[in-house]
Amino acid sequence: MDYVDFILNLAGLLLWIKWRSLPFDPFNRRTPATLVGTLRRAAPSHFRRWHLLVGIGTLLALRALFYWQIGPAVHWTGRLDLGAITLSFRSDRPGRIFLFSVFSFGRTLGIFYLWLLLLSLLAGRTADPGPVSRLVRMQLGGMDGWPRGVKAVLPLISGILIWWPLSWLFAWLEIIPKPVSAAHRIEESAVIGLGGYLAWKFIAAALLVLRLLNTYIYFGRHPFWNYVNAAAQTLLAPLRKIPLRAGRVDFAPVAGIAVIFFAGELAARALTWLYARLPF
Repeated sequence: MDYVDFILNLAGLLLWIKWRSLPFDPFNRRTPATLVGTLRRAAPSHFRRWHLLVGIGTLLALRALFYWQIGPAVHWTGRLDLGAITLSFRSDRPGRIFLFSVFSFGRTLGIFYLWLLLLSLLAGRTADPGPVSRLVRMQLGGMDGWPRGVKAVLPLISGILIWWPLSWLFAWLEIIPKPVSAAHRIEESAVIGLGGYLAWKFIAAALLVLRLLNTYIYFGRHPFWNYVNAAAQTLLAPLRKIPLRAGRVDFAPVAGIAVIFFAGELAARALTWLYARLPF
């Protein structure tokens, strides 16, 4: 069931990406000043952007119904990993499993945008027309042009602003213990917000793996690989003074991956420890 949930979250994410990118479709924009702008579709399209949002809502509702019908039979409980804590949603209660369906997709969407935010930070303010930069600008919109310091603290701020109202709902549903005061609720929100940075380790490690492959396999000259190399150099900057090269073999990407996951594991344990010691 967890694999089914993962696959359906990816399907919903693809619909969301399509919804965000549809206004940038050259066939939709049709600027007459360009060659593409003179092209027209062979048949009229009755497809609208809001159809994609309806598709996402339908997907979330139908899979919640599926979880409600199948989950109790296989003794499955929906679990939402937020770094510091894991929330559980009983599949035999339709209201709660519907909330799980919504929040599970929301978590996937949040991780996707956290990845985009890191890619935006690593890219900086460049006019690079590569596919990575176009995807980031298309999905983040004006946020991509914000100052780097603001983007660096955005996961923490967003986590606090999102968790604060949700904590009231989860406490009312007895999914989490009720905080004893507003100060404790703020502390709890801060810990959850810090957990958002843990999502960066996966995309950072993926960039270093791609850098490692591109070091020993020639994939041609392409803006994508230019971005990967530049982003990897930024990630490996703290290790620059350590001698990690032996002849033609560069161990920096491997060392970087090890450091990222080691630091991520320590951070996850620290956040779990902090949350467990918050007074309720």
